[in-house]
Amino acid sequence: MRAARGRAKLARVESQAASFDRTRSDHRSERAEDYVELIADLIDATGEARVVDLAGRLGVTAATVNGHIARLQRAGLVRSEPYRAIFLTVQGRALAEHCRRRHRIVLEFLEAAGVDAAVAATDAEGIEHHVSDETLAALARATERLRRG
Repeated sequence: MRAARGRAKLARVESQAASFDRTRSDHRSERAEDYVELIADLIDATGEARVVDLAGRLGVTAATVNGHIARLQRAGLVRSEPYRAIFLTVQGRALAEHCRRRHRIVLEFLEAAGVDAAVAATDAEGIEHHVSDETLAALARATERLRRG
């Protein structure tokens, strides 16, 4: 928004700080969300989630995956044993389902809006972590209008 004489109008300090704080918080939870969602996908598709599979699909090393799995265990989202598959806790499964729902809504909106499927899939991976419940509801409504329309 532009003010007189071409100067940009700044948001209130408190609201701008709150916005940046939310974004930083969203970034901190992104990896955990990606991991539990992928673990759920692997378990549902193959019956198990292994470090090697996570590493390959995330494009990271097994050591990186092991570090994240340790953090997820401390957070109560997964359980694992050495040389065994990784399992979601009840809390981890709930988070995975929540993430899947957000991902689906964003993806369906982008596709209904005419975004190429491959681009929509990539974009949905990022957007899903930063969208509010209010915006998700609006995207779902807009998707229905686009499909009818």
